[in-house]
Amino acid sequence: MPSQTLFDRRTLLAVTSRLGIASALFPGALFTLAAQAQQDAQPGQALKPITTDMIDQAAALAGITIAPDQKQMLIAGLTQQREGYESIRKLHLPNSVPPAYIFDPLPPGAVVNTQKKTPVYSQAVATMPTDLEDLAFATVPQLADLVRRKKVSSLDLTEMYLRRLERYNPTLQFAVTLTRERALAQARDADAEIARGHSRGPLHGLPWGAKDLLAVKGYPTTWGAGGFEHQVIDEDATVVQRLDAAGAVLVAKLTLGALAMGDYWFGGRTRNPWNPKQGSSGSSAGPASATSAGCVAFSIGSETLGSISSPSTRCGVTGLRPTFGFVPRTGAMTLSWTMDKLGPICRAVEDCAIVMQAIYGPDGQDLAAREAAFNWNADLDWRKLRVGYIVSEFEADKPEPEQPAKPDETAEERTQRETARRENEASHARRAYDRNYDLAALDKLRAMGVSLVPVELPKLPYDAMAALLTAEAAAAFDELTRSGRDRLLTRQTEDDWPNLFRIHRFYPAVEYIQANRARTLAIREISTLFEQVDIIVAASSSVQLTATNLTGHPAVIVPNGLRGPDAPTAPVRNTGDDDQVGGPGTPVSLTFLGGHYQDAKLCAFARAYQEATGFHTSHPRLA
Repeated sequence: MPSQTLFDRRTLLAVTSRLGIASALFPGALFTLAAQAQQDAQPGQALKPITTDMIDQAAALAGITIAPDQKQMLIAGLTQQREGYESIRKLHLPNSVPPAYIFDPLPPGAVVNTQKKTPVYSQAVATMPTDLEDLAFATVPQLADLVRRKKVSSLDLTEMYLRRLERYNPTLQFAVTLTRERALAQARDADAEIARGHSRGPLHGLPWGAKDLLAVKGYPTTWGAGGFEHQVIDEDATVVQRLDAAGAVLVAKLTLGALAMGDYWFGGRTRNPWNPKQGSSGSSAGPASATSAGCVAFSIGSETLGSISSPSTRCGVTGLRPTFGFVPRTGAMTLSWTMDKLGPICRAVEDCAIVMQAIYGPDGQDLAAREAAFNWNADLDWRKLRVGYIVSEFEADKPEPEQPAKPDETAEERTQRETARRENEASHARRAYDRNYDLAALDKLRAMGVSLVPVELPKLPYDAMAALLTAEAAAAFDELTRSGRDRLLTRQTEDDWPNLFRIHRFYPAVEYIQANRARTLAIREISTLFEQVDIIVAASSSVQLTATNLTGHPAVIVPNGLRGPDAPTAPVRNTGDDDQVGGPGTPVSLTFLGGHYQDAKLCAFARAYQEATGFHTSHPRLA
């Protein structure tokens, strides 16, 4: 992989998923099975090849059945995992480093502000256009102003967004279910309340969309996955309840890649409004696409390892991934208990802050949710904040070394090697092109009067730690694997959930704990950076994405311009996983990181950059 500059979600999952089996294959669960095969080997010699017989016996020990066609697919992944734990073992973790059994992102001695203050919003005064659809891309403060002053009704906005959802869904495939009856009833209630002089706040009457891993009573909650199309959960998720209480109007349940991976779901593939030939990325595929296309006022997505960041980047919208534990996940699908986070995807940073104001705080059900204050202040003096940037993420990376030809190389192998060479060169060219936007962002910040402090992330094996995500996901969908119903999922490659879940049936408990202990070190060392600075500027597709998802730090992802006509073209085979493959006219992004539970301060700084650049005001031209 390139030097800590490009980490796309599926590639990352594919790599990290293969880091969880080394001890299971030899020192761990498969020790006794492999010992006989290794008894004649000398110390330091390569391990014997993994065989299907070993997998059969290990599967029997684990109490599962693996079909013959699945076994062959497992071998490559299991083989690559043999060296995965060594990077964590080399840390020589002292006994004093505890495992993160119940995940708390705070380092020792951290103090969380719990004193809540009245939020301070910007004073937006919007003009009502002649054509109602000209409001489709308005920000939350602009829409709130018009609704509050009765220049537009909630019902009119709701019907307008429903029409746009119906118009663009056949092309973009971002909606699973329109909640029409619920939405129209909510809109009428909002208009009646506002007519009586009662406003519930800036979200009152504004239509929104929910990623379809959030339960909504009376509607399917499909998780984007084959086999779950008709699943109905008889409750409203806490976030849905809170947005109902704020007077927001739910118009649609939006797509996610199956079980929160990528942008492929059981109904097709969600598309990028800037380039409909391209996927919207994932897994908050629908929320980002629908928001970008002006089909909702805002949306709620989720992130475990890039699922807000990646589609926000691809679709040119603004995403807030809150501190882990800030927003309760009750009623949301679990992928990873220690990494799942819910957050808003919007057109502007202040939109995200307004939504966050409505959804944060413990609910008494999600035990990871902490009592902490989110005090939004649009007038915060961001000039007083200390700002760092991750130096290595703004440096040019080197292309991957070309694979040498084998002496006995076949024609097929030569073709594969040449294809890989061309793809590596093209990928490097795209990264080099996009780096210009990152460097321009640093120049703009300096022009704003920001004194940038160079920082670096601690050198730790983040990829190896991230294997615990898939181990938790495999546990969350244990029955799916054991029952064989994983065959109902649309995609069945070696990098998709069915195979990854099967691989992580072999993940040893000891190594899971060791990865969490290494994660404790990451929490402590990255938190130390935020004693030096308040904000860190980072490239969106980089090692920070893995590191800060593991440590639970918040991030704001903002649009950072559009690629020009001279941009390298997208690859012919676009998997939808690489954020830097959009081609001319597609968005790029920048990420701002903050300290734990400093999300409001983080948003204030990101908003200042956004207001200074104006990139968020661009929107795609839809046919």
